[in-house]
Amino acid sequence: MCLSLSRSLSLSLLYVFISIPPPPPPPPGLTEMLSSVAEEVRLAIHSDISGSEVLYSLLSAPWLQSLLKIYECLQKFRRLPPSPYLPYASGLSHEILSNIRAVPAPSPEARQLYSLLKSPHLQALLSAHDMVAQTDYEPVLPPLPEDLPEDEEAMRIVCLVKNKQPLGATIKRDEETGEIYIARVIHGGLADRSGLLHPGDLLVEVNGNPVEGLDPEQVIQILVQSQGTILFKVIPSTPQSTKTQQPALLYVRAMADYCPLQDPAIPCPDAGMVFSRGDLLEIVDQTDIHWWQARKLPSASACAGLIPSTSLLKSKQRETWWSQPFQAHTCIKSLSIAADEDDVKTNIGNGAIADEEDFESVYPEEAEEGAHTMGGIYISGFRRSFRLWRRMTHRKRRQSCYSCSPNTSALSSPYEEVVSYQRRPDDPHRLIILVGPSGVGVNELRKRLIKLNPHTFQGAVPHTTRPARDGEGTGKEYNFVTKELFDYMVCNHRFLEYGEYKGHLYGTSIDAVKDVIDSGRMCVIDTEPHSILSVRNKKFKPYVIFIKPPSSERLRQTRRDARIITSCVVNRPFKDVDFEEMEDSARFMERKYGQYFDRVIVNEELQDACMKLFNTIQLAQEGPHWIPAAWLSTED
Repeated sequence: MCLSLSRSLSLSLLYVFISIPPPPPPPPGLTEMLSSVAEEVRLAIHSDISGSEVLYSLLSAPWLQSLLKIYECLQKFRRLPPSPYLPYASGLSHEILSNIRAVPAPSPEARQLYSLLKSPHLQALLSAHDMVAQTDYEPVLPPLPEDLPEDEEAMRIVCLVKNKQPLGATIKRDEETGEIYIARVIHGGLADRSGLLHPGDLLVEVNGNPVEGLDPEQVIQILVQSQGTILFKVIPSTPQSTKTQQPALLYVRAMADYCPLQDPAIPCPDAGMVFSRGDLLEIVDQTDIHWWQARKLPSASACAGLIPSTSLLKSKQRETWWSQPFQAHTCIKSLSIAADEDDVKTNIGNGAIADEEDFESVYPEEAEEGAHTMGGIYISGFRRSFRLWRRMTHRKRRQSCYSCSPNTSALSSPYEEVVSYQRRPDDPHRLIILVGPSGVGVNELRKRLIKLNPHTFQGAVPHTTRPARDGEGTGKEYNFVTKELFDYMVCNHRFLEYGEYKGHLYGTSIDAVKDVIDSGRMCVIDTEPHSILSVRNKKFKPYVIFIKPPSSERLRQTRRDARIITSCVVNRPFKDVDFEEMEDSARFMERKYGQYFDRVIVNEELQDACMKLFNTIQLAQEGPHWIPAAWLSTED
């Protein structure tokens, strides 16, 4: 009896897995059809039909026959998917185990079956079978409590681990309701990296302390006193405010200085970012119309800081500009008035007259006036008269009308959009502009650079109304022009800078710069900082290098043998007052025009500074640099 019971139970269990009714015989499928096609092809072979033999061999290939059989099987199960014989195999197994335990003396087969059915692996298999058979794939959630209020908002619990970094979020209070909200999340901060706090989230509790009725300053004190883990309870904002489309990253160059500690309007001074003219900024968030988030490049910090938007900073500049006393533009001053109002001379040494306000250093090895030819190539732009007009008219210089354009006013954009640019080999060379205070050695550095390789570097040939002397020719020392033509070029803004010396006009024209660049050489010019804007365009893509003087002590050591070029035959040595004026002038240039400087080189030793200048120019022509985005625009 025990044996028959064991057999019947075993057969009942096996029916669960193998007692599937046999499928009906399949109708003629793809295999039969291809077999008939193969037969037709075989008959075609005997009729010598072209290509039939190849087709017959393909259709008769064993791998194709096997593949077709697999395909037919898959199609059969797709039409008639297999269904479970019993959806409760696990329950049946427990029933069998109960029946076996009820037998007083089970047979060895029954004991073996009991051991198999009781094993955890088989029980897990049967349980999985029942879940698949009953399509029970999702967990059963407990029912919601009946007393749950229907109007209660969903609340999120946010846990952040506080470290040495700031939290990276600011809060504000709704003046009408008194509720505390997350005002902004600083890009790259702790809150932003967690992804759990968003602008507009309603703050309910901080570390178990309700914030209802508290001022933002009191909430900040709770955060400051919290150590380690900070637990927030917030009510999330609406999805529309948390999923705002962020604009693409924007790179700008700061054209103004900003200090958040001096700005009473900034929401959170500690979250503000200090920047100066010329700093490169990466704008990472512009969702707030007044306060953007940015990082200073290069920077090791991933956390951004608050900066005023373009419109806000421009309004601040406008307020500052209108509060300053009126200053007339120097460009409306006539040459005759300018020449008469500041012609103060000082008697020095043995009675020679020299201008002690404006000077230029002359090194002993560079004092030769006629040393302007190298390898048969005349190096222009170094004649004494051309160098002196700029120095002698330091205070009475007429600036080009470019310097009074809106682009240079205090009301221009405080940020200039920039893009990364690398010159292609077939592009024209970038214009190299050297600027620096009088006496720092800008002229000597430019001369040494051009003499180093006159076939690569060249200066622009200046224009003058002075009559040509014996041995001089136009286009060599100068471009000799009439005063009428010179005035015409001035009216059409064709000069970077110009001025008067001893009754004659001198100037560097934009066309002369273009001629050098079009010849395939690198044009290297030295000019006053205010003249940079006249060539700061997409045509020249200038690279501006500021030559900065070293400390006063270092100046006394390195300029011991240098002398000041003057308008008379005597060139006097430097004085301490000259060094002080040089440093003051350098500070003024950096403060007013530093945003246009691409590189600063300190001229301690002339030879070292010359090598730095050479390497910098090579990098300017070959390496990647940030330039104004307008220079790469296709629009004119």
